[in-house]
Amino acid sequence: MSSVSKGARDTAVDLTTEVRGLLHALEQRTADNVALVDTAALSERARELEAVSEHPSFWDDSARAQDVVRQMNVAKGLVERVASWGRALEDARAGLEIVADMGAEGEEVAELLGDLGDRLRAAEADMGRWELLKLLSGKYDSYSCSLTISAGAGGTEACDWTEMLTRMYLRYAERQGFAAKLVEVSRGDECGYKSATVEVEGEYAYGYLRAEKGTHRLVRISPFNSAAKRQTTFAGVEIMPLLDDSELSLKDVDIPASDLEVTTMRSGGAGGQNVNKVETGVRIRHIPTGLAVKCTEERTQPLNKARAMLYLRGKLLAVMEEQKAEELQSIRGDRVTAEWGAQIRSYVLHPYKMVKDLRTAHESAQPQDVLDGDISPFVEAWLRYRQSDAGKKGE
Repeated sequence: MSSVSKGARDTAVDLTTEVRGLLHALEQRTADNVALVDTAALSERARELEAVSEHPSFWDDSARAQDVVRQMNVAKGLVERVASWGRALEDARAGLEIVADMGAEGEEVAELLGDLGDRLRAAEADMGRWELLKLLSGKYDSYSCSLTISAGAGGTEACDWTEMLTRMYLRYAERQGFAAKLVEVSRGDECGYKSATVEVEGEYAYGYLRAEKGTHRLVRISPFNSAAKRQTTFAGVEIMPLLDDSELSLKDVDIPASDLEVTTMRSGGAGGQNVNKVETGVRIRHIPTGLAVKCTEERTQPLNKARAMLYLRGKLLAVMEEQKAEELQSIRGDRVTAEWGAQIRSYVLHPYKMVKDLRTAHESAQPQDVLDGDISPFVEAWLRYRQSDAGKKGE
């Protein structure tokens, strides 16, 4: 046997072993996940909704029609998703039989095995995404969200850190395929942001980004320190789901006017003739809990007040859900304190490089990648931690 054919045979044998290993691991995982999905009931539900959608008056109520279409697509999509896992397994089994008949050598065999491995890995990745979605079972997890990042202890350094975190979340949203925009900024005296608000639109944006709520700590050689000393600084991240008026009915959150403290301010930044001239910006504080929201993006004070009330109701509903409270009066204050002892994650750039989540112990030795938006591993670790016994005890 020539050295070339022996090398090709060895490669094919290695690929066969790899594909068999992937197939074996995926068969049990698929069986476990398929057992959780009633595909027959989902198919029947999809047929029922499709019949409803074919009624002549279906689009008379646009909101209801869109909801029916959404439910129908979700049902059909899950049925097809489960079927695609089964097809990947069947194709791998059939492919391995063909390889056995052909003999484990040759370029065609190697190409076939490479293709089978790619399909199994794609099915594995898709199953991982589905398993992660199963963890997003909160009442508002499927909604878009608003993030507010605020500078804590650290002065100018904290303002710079707040801007760095804001960029990190904008880059994360871009990686995830979400639409994100910076809707409000309060600039620092020298640089960076005293605070910034980012709206992230996309399915399950709130569910994923809930992992980021809390205090984030930065350790580095400060570029603002003339002695080039190491400095620690903090920024707080708060998050709330973006709910519209129909979802924020007064029966859900009835806030007495006496519980609100309303202040106005100049909006700042670029804008129309009112911006920077009259106090169009509005800040509303819920006195019993201390929760506060601010809106400066609209051009008039009434519009900013209405939008700020929308934000406040969303934040209160989210806190009620997190604290499992049935009455608004029973929730406790839920403000993020951006200071030492309250951090959820540390970003160390000196004397070594490490990002570590203090809740899950997940860490990365690539802080620049994390700050460039690669926070998915931290988010996924938190979602799984939250479902663990340790995570439930910590809630």
